[in-house]
Amino acid sequence: MKTMKGLLLVYTGNGKGKTTAALGLSLRALGHGQKVGFLQFMKGSKNYGEVKIFEKLPNLTLVQTGRDCFVSFENPEPVDIAMAQDGLAILSQWFQEDRFDLIVADELLVALGFNLVTVQEVLDLIEQRPPRLTLVLTGRYAPDELLAVADTVTIMQEHRHAYQQGVEAKEGMEF
Repeated sequence: MKTMKGLLLVYTGNGKGKTTAALGLSLRALGHGQKVGFLQFMKGSKNYGEVKIFEKLPNLTLVQTGRDCFVSFENPEPVDIAMAQDGLAILSQWFQEDRFDLIVADELLVALGFNLVTVQEVLDLIEQRPPRLTLVLTGRYAPDELLAVADTVTIMQEHRHAYQQGVEAKEGMEF
């Protein structure tokens, strides 16, 4: 079997669909018998639709490194910083184990934007990834340094969102 070069993909921007795109890519990889690691930063709720279904899928490992509450942008709590650092440690471990074909670091870019992790830490980690591994980073606030090293960058742009019209987050749609 031919080993393909892994890619670095970034899904960012203020529009909806970053995690959804990563979920779709994960399902596509699973459909081809690939192994997927899905690591959620800053998310701790078990009520996300992906958490409920991922527990039932083979070849998929899901880990959440966040609390089930909002994090203060201006003043994140030490526990939030520690949990984000735990997420980086898990990514590093997964890279060393080299057991996945695809890893999604969901909302890692938000953790960067909230200063829970540094750009240099993420860049150093990216350098550690196995050559065949495809890594997806999602979330708002992608810094230029990451955009510059990514193989594929998708920027989701919001034109309109139902939330602005008073529609609350919908089960199966936003979570």
